[in-house]
Amino acid sequence: MLEQAENLFDLGGPVALVLVTLSIVAFAIILVKVWQFKTMQIGHFEAAREALGFYRRGLASEALDLCTTTGNPVAMAVARAIRGHLRSIPDQAIREEVMRYGTDALESLRSGFRMLEMIASLSPLLGLLGTVLGMIDAFRDMEQSGNQVNPAVLSGGIWEALITTALGLAVAIMVVVILGLLERKVDRLSHEMSHIVTGIFTTDLSEDSAGDDHAELVPQHSSS
Repeated sequence: MLEQAENLFDLGGPVALVLVTLSIVAFAIILVKVWQFKTMQIGHFEAAREALGFYRRGLASEALDLCTTTGNPVAMAVARAIRGHLRSIPDQAIREEVMRYGTDALESLRSGFRMLEMIASLSPLLGLLGTVLGMIDAFRDMEQSGNQVNPAVLSGGIWEALITTALGLAVAIMVVVILGLLERKVDRLSHEMSHIVTGIFTTDLSEDSAGDDHAELVPQHSSS
């Protein structure tokens, strides 16, 4: 592997070294984000949904206990809203605190995304730069050959120059795909957090509940 790496650097030059360095940085960021997402149980919303159901049935203590069994940000936001209601804090103050926590949690999850976006954008450009530099060297060698131009020399220089383009595209494609998956998980968490936390402050208007409420509101007429 070391020999192959040396050959790659010899063919691609400094640009190949920069691209490999960027790929290592991107891989390190991705590993950190995957570990963070796994630790915070991103994508697991069962506890928060069950806690909302408990709370709407009047089981606030049970809902709070359920939220504290997970590190999922949605469950933690629900726990903050329930604590606020148990302490008789005004809804507006509770919403502001939950929004503050949610914003911080989402910002923490998105940390590193900007760097991945920069790597995904720069990698193809750096690859193209390496190709252009390689093409310049290939045509310079052809010029110095004078009338005795060897097509093998020119074709060899061209394919060597294209190595950096292929390497840059490979790095960009990998980063773009993984970044898209990570952003999708964060967007879904943001939606679930907004949806479930809002349920703490609203009334359940599902079909069954609406039917029961309507039945209570209908006046009973006595038969004469």
